[in-house]
Amino acid sequence: MAAIKPDVLKQHAQKAATFSHSPFSKYPVGAALLTEDGTIFEGCNIESSSYGLTVCAERNAIAAAVVKGHTKFKALAVYSVNGATPCGACRQVIWDICGNIPIYIFSENNYSKMYFSGDLLPAPFDNTKLEKENSE
Repeated sequence: MAAIKPDVLKQHAQKAATFSHSPFSKYPVGAALLTEDGTIFEGCNIESSSYGLTVCAERNAIAAAVVKGHTKFKALAVYSVNGATPCGACRQVIWDICGNIPIYIFSENNYSKMYFSGDLLPAPFDNTKLEKENSE
């Protein structure tokens, strides 16, 4: 299978941002998650008037993929007006579900940058911290 170029992921993330429900911040964000088999899942931010209940585009894209049975991921693209990186909660979920994948950041003024999820979340809390020692 041919590799999908970051610009294709950008187009998907940009399209997803148009569906953002962001009446409070007026800050639409879109994400596109590439699975190992080449499927692309999109997500957008969905805001709540109780801000803590807002769900980010990245987590919505991940949830959309997981609900369809996908467990292996190759890359994530995030599109916003000014090229914001994922929030802390998203960084943790990306690490937990996707592992150390490339994350492409795009903005409306053609800014782009690539990070690995491990760079955005150094020394992560993960399942290795949850393993119990054998006390026998």
